[in-house]
Amino acid sequence: MAADQNLLVYFTAMDNQGGVIVRDAPKLDLDLYIANYKGRTRFERLLLVGQCSVPLCVDALKAAVVEAKRGKDIQRYRDAWEYIRMAAPNEPEATWDESWVITTEKTTKTETTRLETELKGYKNNLVKESIRIGHRDLGEHLESIGDLNTASETYIKMRPDASTQSHIQDVGKHIVGVLVQKRDWAGVLANVNKVLAMNLTNEEQNAEQPYQKIVSGLALLGSSKYLEAAKSFLEVGNPTTSQQYNDIVSPNDIATYGGLLALASMDRQHLQSRVLENSSFRNYLELEPHIRKAVSMFVNGRYSPCLEILESYRNDYLLDIHLQKHVSILYSEIRSKCIVQYFTPFSCVTLESMKKTFGKPNESIESELIGMIKSGVLNARINTIDKLLVAVSVNPRVAMHQKALQAAKDYEKQAIERIRRMSLAAANLEMKGSKKSGGAGGSGSLPGVGELWTDDATRQPASSEAMT
Repeated sequence: MAADQNLLVYFTAMDNQGGVIVRDAPKLDLDLYIANYKGRTRFERLLLVGQCSVPLCVDALKAAVVEAKRGKDIQRYRDAWEYIRMAAPNEPEATWDESWVITTEKTTKTETTRLETELKGYKNNLVKESIRIGHRDLGEHLESIGDLNTASETYIKMRPDASTQSHIQDVGKHIVGVLVQKRDWAGVLANVNKVLAMNLTNEEQNAEQPYQKIVSGLALLGSSKYLEAAKSFLEVGNPTTSQQYNDIVSPNDIATYGGLLALASMDRQHLQSRVLENSSFRNYLELEPHIRKAVSMFVNGRYSPCLEILESYRNDYLLDIHLQKHVSILYSEIRSKCIVQYFTPFSCVTLESMKKTFGKPNESIESELIGMIKSGVLNARINTIDKLLVAVSVNPRVAMHQKALQAAKDYEKQAIERIRRMSLAAANLEMKGSKKSGGAGGSGSLPGVGELWTDDATRQPASSEAMT
């Protein structure tokens, strides 16, 4: 009873802070789920599950404390301890381990001093390769203790000493890795192309492409560019190659991200060709068969089963560090597409049939349809007397007139721009490229001046005769 009261207080505080609360048990097994990852992302995912999932809260927070103590980031241990102290104060992990903190602080300070001293020695010896390695080791150490800003600055200092393409790629991967942890998606997009150099062989490009596509897809997803993100995840390549990047995402995540984003942003034809018939992405869909089944249902016009499959996995996606903020938007986009595709072959559909196919418990389908009509997603109107959803037919003559008027406006705009350009040219006001040799009358590179002096020279004799 006391444990339930502690959880109630804990999740009330999480809800007041604007967090997402998942009350139902997800389909994922926590141990199997976290075993797909390595590195610092393990703690981030465990902590998110502990913050959001009511059934898995205590187990996830206990695992997060253990994971934090495996590393050297004291702040992460402090964060996990504060959460578990609120949610389960009677657990052994809720006891503050002061001896571990003191030992870790002493060890990290000693290691930082040692690496900085070694780097100074390398700089005094002026050996570029040693300086690059010194910056890399110091940056990795700073990243492991959670000092991401200083780690990023240290990685950037590796660039002047990078002498080969592999060194340049290594610098880019370290910088991008820190930016992904900071959720700086604009910075990720600006630096990810530096990982794939221009003069690589085909084999080297194929080896590096999965990393570039994975990171680009995450950055585009974080920027809410769903279609571009879907294309990136669909082009990742072989799952065995992408497995080595499970410090960022796992192959299961690639299947989930690619399938959901494609469902939300692509039409039926592209879903068939780019998802279901994609030989490389098919291997990822085998890891998440429910995604493949949902896409197949949509392509085959079975919209209600498609939505039911996705709805059954909503809790799992709400516990994903990259998908959580986008789940409601993606599900809304997919649902709207299903309703539009379902209604397209008909001139009218009864509201009762729409409710049977797409209705939600304790929610009215009419309000959802009204919202879609107002936003322009659904081209229809609601007949409240006969309880019908009626398609709005477009008058071909009106459409032709509107197209003709738009063409006339475009032609008028282009004509005005051309007349303005001709007027600028006639008045010698347009900018011209510099010329090496001077123009007529020694005018040099000044446009129009040579012609002006030539005209004055031809007119001067006539003016002198008039004076005589």
